[in-house]
Amino acid sequence: MSEQQASGLQKRRFEQPIDAGLTLRGEVTVQEIADGGALPVVIMVHGFKSFMDWGFQPYAAAELARRGYYVVRFNFSCNGVNERDFDELDKFAANTYSREQADLAVVWELLQEKRLPFAERADTGRLVLLGHSRGGGNSIVFAAEHPDVQAVVTWNGIASADLFDDAFKEELARSGVAYVANARTGQNMPIRQTFYDDLKQNAERFDITARLAELKTPVLSVQGDADSDRLKEGFRRLREAAPDQTFVTIAGGTHTFGAVHPFAGTTPHLEEALEATLRFLDDRMRGTGERGREV
Repeated sequence: MSEQQASGLQKRRFEQPIDAGLTLRGEVTVQEIADGGALPVVIMVHGFKSFMDWGFQPYAAAELARRGYYVVRFNFSCNGVNERDFDELDKFAANTYSREQADLAVVWELLQEKRLPFAERADTGRLVLLGHSRGGGNSIVFAAEHPDVQAVVTWNGIASADLFDDAFKEELARSGVAYVANARTGQNMPIRQTFYDDLKQNAERFDITARLAELKTPVLSVQGDADSDRLKEGFRRLREAAPDQTFVTIAGGTHTFGAVHPFAGTTPHLEEALEATLRFLDDRMRGTGERGREV
């Protein structure tokens, strides 16, 4: 584990070997000086074709830590990233929602067992998930199965676990593998039939809209209105399914709130998402908040 201190923060990486030769890699960020005892925990959950160091992720972690949270970022073990972005496409091809849920459970267990860096700083009785895009869907599913999760925040979160169009699925059925383009890296990223086999076998488990509808845990859904039509329609369905939860629309916000990779600095839309998130979490982790608000 390496440690870095910057801007009043401490950061330390961790690695955890898991199933079948896979490794879960992550980083914890906290304030240098403890103030007022153990801190509420935020686990950040990245999305599809993403990773813990993508774009706004380290910046958002630092801002949350400055506001008094113990922040965990991690890479899903089959997200395709080892030392640099997407240098393990064989693992990316084999990834499934079940694999990602199992990875989240590993992070959960490491927290509960005080095996992460700065463990004495983490209040595991106040634990929050913050997921972007596909990570938002994963966060809702995990919270539905782990009632000890105290709150969930999704940023442009998915409402359907099926991310692909009919042409993609036809190619997958025909050849057992299909490809998604990564415009930034120029890679064609493979996905194997196991992805859909997992979805079919776990259709009810990964019905994100239904899981949100049944969820008692407080959830904040933040959605940019300049995101894709599919994500905006999903946001509408989530709001209809769970009207007692909290929904925030960011005018002009894109899927990444205007942030890019490599990170070129924050944006007004990213700051708006962060402030909405911090208001929601501060209410629930440090006071009494009201549910069912829409902005």
